[in-house]
Amino acid sequence: MRGGFTVNPLPNSPFGGLLRLEGVSGPGYTQALIEAAEAEPAAIPDALAEHEGLLLLPGMNAIAQAPELLVRLSRLFGSEVENYHETLTEPTKVHETVPEILVVSNMPPASKPPPPLPDPPRTADGGLPMQYPHRRGWHTDQSYRRPPPDISLFFAAIAVPKGQGQTLFANCAGAYAALPAATKARIATLEGLHVMPGSNRSPEAIRAGKPPKPLKPHEQPQRQPLVRIHPVTGKPSLYLCESGQMDWINGPIVGLEPGPDGEGGRLIHELMHHLTQPQFTYAQDWDDGDMIIWDNRCLVHAATWFDAEKHRRLMWRTTVRGNPGREYDGEARSWIPQREAEPA
Repeated sequence: MRGGFTVNPLPNSPFGGLLRLEGVSGPGYTQALIEAAEAEPAAIPDALAEHEGLLLLPGMNAIAQAPELLVRLSRLFGSEVENYHETLTEPTKVHETVPEILVVSNMPPASKPPPPLPDPPRTADGGLPMQYPHRRGWHTDQSYRRPPPDISLFFAAIAVPKGQGQTLFANCAGAYAALPAATKARIATLEGLHVMPGSNRSPEAIRAGKPPKPLKPHEQPQRQPLVRIHPVTGKPSLYLCESGQMDWINGPIVGLEPGPDGEGGRLIHELMHHLTQPQFTYAQDWDDGDMIIWDNRCLVHAATWFDAEKHRRLMWRTTVRGNPGREYDGEARSWIPQREAEPA
């Protein structure tokens, strides 16, 4: 591979790649890898596309002391790395000196707890359960925005012990390819109705009788194609989330019977169950210094529980935008409030 990189199949995964810079080790490894990537700017993005939207870069520990390196790496995937101070993100969840970094941590000031319930029981063979609905929380980043983002980079500054706090990934392009022809025809032109989490439009909130939260104009549910054509690879891919990021009051599928028990909901359950089968999924068990790069246009992911009373966890995420596909050409950003015209 160009730039002195090697990419091998990701261990214990049906998709994805393990990327390393050859011939370099020790404290200068992270800096050397980023400089090599900047010298061959297409090398790592090409590897991401070739390995179905998922790359693991281990040994990137120096980012913890030099967070600007994460932004430099992110810029390889597009010139627009989200500045979280400009997108209505809670200030406590933004890095104190690098506004392009979202802080995901149970430590102050972010104080984000893990998923509220412990992991479901292990499978019969002792494995980690990943298939929906046994595993919940599958989503793709910011699907409730138009245009949605392209790439996420997730860095483990402080990881929890192995066996907790895994991040799970599912290959939406591979899952689409494996669908029966009749299902592909059925979903070809359908749209999902996505909405920001916490708006009380999930099946759980509806069944609990919680009133939906009023949404401002820039928070309105957004239609997204149920099948997206990847703008780089040209491959069709499922594009959906389960429960928390779909509007189950007016959706979750536009034009189908709405509600948790409607035709649209049944289709979401069917597709999610298919998408999260073992042949399409991978579990990342983190070490300090691990970096995962994933493509939101063709993957979904889910968080898992960890014991936040015993363990500290500090993760940093960047989000890259700019190439969502032709169907979004010329669109204003749905999530940015439109300023009222000033008086003449």
